[in-house]
Amino acid sequence: MRGKTWLIVQHMEWEGPGQHLVAALDEAGVHYRVLEAWHERLPEVGGLAGLIVLGGSPNVDEEDLFPYLAPLKAAIRELIAGGGAYLGFCLGHQLLGRVLGCKVGPLPKKSVGFISAELTPAGLAHPALQGWPPRPHLFKWHGQGVLPPLASGLEILARSAAAPVEALGLAGNPRVVGLQFDNHAGPGDVEKWLKFDAAWALSGSGAEPAAILATAKSLEAEIGREFRRFMENYLRLALAP
Repeated sequence: MRGKTWLIVQHMEWEGPGQHLVAALDEAGVHYRVLEAWHERLPEVGGLAGLIVLGGSPNVDEEDLFPYLAPLKAAIRELIAGGGAYLGFCLGHQLLGRVLGCKVGPLPKKSVGFISAELTPAGLAHPALQGWPPRPHLFKWHGQGVLPPLASGLEILARSAAAPVEALGLAGNPRVVGLQFDNHAGPGDVEKWLKFDAAWALSGSGAEPAAILATAKSLEAEIGREFRRFMENYLRLALAP
């Protein structure tokens, strides 16, 4: 996989790869390109080093409104079947769950802002999460989630009071990871999301924009450090023969 390009799939114009993700990829010397899924065609997955799918407004079953979801699901399925590396955030996490046979649906309440979660025993043992605190801070921006019980062969790596599946992994392939949270985003990204998606995010969530942005700034160093550690672990797994 060395020398190949990673593909980052972006769903919304305002929700690209976050500050911490870009920094981690640049520090690792990873070649990547961003594909704007609403108007660009997916390439053949066989030529990719790996696939990173970001979050966005679509729900996993809204193929009538977002026709690209069908070929994206097929690409994820093909990549995983071939033993490839896949990392999903938020919607990317939900698409992974759906492709692998999980139910995805509305949570009792939107999860927007910063919360504390806990790593499960499987999460504490997962090689991509080594060095993470048992109760990490998570940045959340979603109303749906992967719902237990998980399909056979999947493990819950993290959970919270807001979402029962904050992270999932695939037994036998630690290079396949889904994260319901968006810790790849830094304060500048959070500010942009509040500008472009506040009407949806704040409606019914109880979240306060000023508090969210203040917390993003206060946790920037901690979340950035932990996210880079995760990406170092994950990319090491992805590059393993």
